[in-house]
Amino acid sequence: MTDRHVVAGIDGSRPGLAAAEWAAAEAEARGTALRLVHVAPPEPEEQPPPRAAETWRLGAERMVRGAVAEITRRRPDLDVVGEQATGAPAAALAAACGSAGLLVLGTRGLGGFEGLALGSVALELAGGASCPVVLVPAARAGEEKEPEVVLGLDARRPADGALRYAFETARRRGARLRAVHAWSLPAPYAAPWTPYEVLEEERGAWEDQEVQLLDDALHRWREEYPTVPVLADVRLFSPAEALVKASAGAGLVVAGRGGGPGAALGGVPHAVAHHARCPVALVPDI
Repeated sequence: MTDRHVVAGIDGSRPGLAAAEWAAAEAEARGTALRLVHVAPPEPEEQPPPRAAETWRLGAERMVRGAVAEITRRRPDLDVVGEQATGAPAAALAAACGSAGLLVLGTRGLGGFEGLALGSVALELAGGASCPVVLVPAARAGEEKEPEVVLGLDARRPADGALRYAFETARRRGARLRAVHAWSLPAPYAAPWTPYEVLEEERGAWEDQEVQLLDDALHRWREEYPTVPVLADVRLFSPAEALVKASAGAGLVVAGRGGGPGAALGGVPHAVAHHARCPVALVPDI
């Protein structure tokens, strides 16, 4: 069974090459094609010398051909095509998502700087693309990770898009799914200046309620994906902190981002995209 193809944005940067490698493995696992897209910015009003423009164009073509050749060498059975476009990178890559099942990007491109966690193109597409977006950090690309998929889940308002994506990914990888649900103490007890003492039995009762909420939210999906081992993980942290901590031992973090195409990236997925220690999949709930 095939899926819609995977698109990876490349620009010759280390994060871009890491994204291409990650996308190739994902496309192979899905049994679908991989489309590598390089977007050249529009020409400036002041035209560069013809020789410089031609050198830039030829360099970009070589980069795309080289990326296709390297992936084909490693994965000879994978259908890989390279394409070039001109224009605003975010807009061009968003257009490429129209027929794609997944967009894979490096966390930052050539325009970034050391220490920058997430570039402007990645940030815009993570919040506004019409398909799921995976952000791949170059610094973590070569690390061995446990075959665990981490799903960030609000058990009170479960997002079906992120749930299906996480379960499907775990099934394809033969991986365990860790479903992380964060909770906090009731308001009178949560403030640092509170005069109230939290009794252990009260805390235990509240946590039991959160565990039951998570089990209820996962019930349907466990039945639909009986071969996927699921670990329900209830954490007394903020949602972003819980997911960032869980990412340290994961191969992928999956989070819903809400909204549709063009929506801004919300607070929790925004924080996770910046600070997670592994690739992050942000899934629109549309």
